[in-house]
Amino acid sequence: MGKWLAVLLATASFAACSGDNGGDGGEGGAAAGTGAGTPTSSGVGAGTPTSSGVGAGTPTSSGVGAGTPTSSGVGAGTPTSTTASTAAGGNCAGVDISTADGNPFVGAQLFVDPGYVAKVQSSIDKTTDETLKAQMKKVQQISTAFWLDRIEAVGQLSAHLDKALELQNATCSPVTSVIVVYDLPNRDCFAEASNGELRVEEGGVQRYREEFIAPIKAILAAHPNQRIVAIIEPDSLPNLATNLGKKDCTPETEKAYREEVAHAISELNMPHVYQYIDAAHSGWLGWPDNQTKGAQIFSDVIKAAGNPAGVRGFATNVANYTQLKYTTESYDQQSNPCFGEYDYVNAMATALAGVGLGDKHFIIDTSRNGRGNIRDDWGYWCNNIGAGMGERPKANPGGATRLDAFYWVKPPGDSDGVGQAGQPRYDLFCGYPNADTRAPQAGVWFHEYFVECVKNANPPL
Repeated sequence: MGKWLAVLLATASFAACSGDNGGDGGEGGAAAGTGAGTPTSSGVGAGTPTSSGVGAGTPTSSGVGAGTPTSSGVGAGTPTSTTASTAAGGNCAGVDISTADGNPFVGAQLFVDPGYVAKVQSSIDKTTDETLKAQMKKVQQISTAFWLDRIEAVGQLSAHLDKALELQNATCSPVTSVIVVYDLPNRDCFAEASNGELRVEEGGVQRYREEFIAPIKAILAAHPNQRIVAIIEPDSLPNLATNLGKKDCTPETEKAYREEVAHAISELNMPHVYQYIDAAHSGWLGWPDNQTKGAQIFSDVIKAAGNPAGVRGFATNVANYTQLKYTTESYDQQSNPCFGEYDYVNAMATALAGVGLGDKHFIIDTSRNGRGNIRDDWGYWCNNIGAGMGERPKANPGGATRLDAFYWVKPPGDSDGVGQAGQPRYDLFCGYPNADTRAPQAGVWFHEYFVECVKNANPPL
């Protein structure tokens, strides 16, 4: 226990920072616009990791906030005064997991997925450069999301949360775990690389509810003394704003997306679960028309779900490369007023306020947005060559309105999609000039790409 606990406590601090506006764009399905709100491509689909599991590896923690909150917060998804028992072992009589202001990232350690630690270790074992190995070891201490991208992955969730509770009880301070709920019927309707296992015409809606959401709900309910952040269905509702009538984005798909996202956020509405609905990124919904469409869709779905208090806000740039602020890029801005994720969050906050959602907060995925000038077009999203890890997870980073945190939603190193034409689930974007065509299937560990993301990290590791 002593050695393990020493590793757990070797963590970085959650520090607030300031920022300004601007940026570049593109992701596992970014949509670049060619006019006022007209995207040329979309689909976050590729860029979606398979569940990393709870494999071998030592769980660590990153981001210790400024002390343990002493009062319960007010607002969506804020627990009122919940304590963690020592059921999973540890020395604490109880840990208060309530929040002062409703932000689940404040005053908490971020749980590091042991499965991701093991993947990184596989790259360390292949590396001889000592400097590079040291940088990779730093990545093993950074929290990444646990992806529930298929029914089978749900079976690993309970053990994952048990490990987080064990850490919480060992350190006597709140631990926040982040999961991604990602298995809608007709998933990623505008992409090819990450189409899911469920089809609407094959009973996918019923299976989604009974075999996916229901067991997730049961597992989350069985872990009431932990802060859990749930990122809801990347690449779903934004497709309804820009891609209806294209590829697999049919009326049947639209109905399933609207109803099943509403079902998910309603079923997972619990005091200790903080939900952030996927809201694309600046290179997709950055145009004013797209912002308006997206905000209205979000409002409709949240209302259909009964306005659950657990919906804290929205997640942007999931699995994408859009930088936080403006940098000179080689592609045309294409009349998009949002030059980066700070701009986009500010603009989307305004659009959401216009439909009665002015109280919502945001998180930005910064896992691979550290470098600009890596694409010919900001709609290019698949394993972009030259990408680097971005800002580390941190609470209240500043730079945009109601920004709860930077977080690594996409585990760097998991492939966006297979890069060889003719392979199953091949997407044309994975063969474009800026894509690394050595890539394996979406979600499979891509060692060579991970190495480059480490080398190009900005800030450096």
